[in-house]
Amino acid sequence: MSSPQPARSEILRESNRRLSCYLENILAAPGQLLITPDQMGVLLSELLRVGSDLRSHPLPTAGSDPAWDTELAAYRGNVERLRDLLPSIHDQLLAERARIEKQRARIRAAAEWARASRQTL
Repeated sequence: MSSPQPARSEILRESNRRLSCYLENILAAPGQLLITPDQMGVLLSELLRVGSDLRSHPLPTAGSDPAWDTELAAYRGNVERLRDLLPSIHDQLLAERARIEKQRARIRAAAEWARASRQTL
């Protein structure tokens, strides 16, 4: 005997719970945005999964399923929160890229110095 499949509103509720949790983790400290590549990947994966589901199944008529309407509104709120965070995430990623490039230049300079030191010995 197979178990009944969860309602789409239940599935969307779980996605909203995960998205809210991911967004809270990104905003680890007040006024400070912290996101790792892994977190970004998980967040994007969740958005892609929900987006695929929303595109592949017909949406219930507004008002026909109050639970669905509530969860869809919550999902929209999560996406809008993420949209508001995207400029800060972009800035953080640009700063991280600059830091990595600076570190890479220091390593290249150290390697050149080591090569030159060996040649003079």
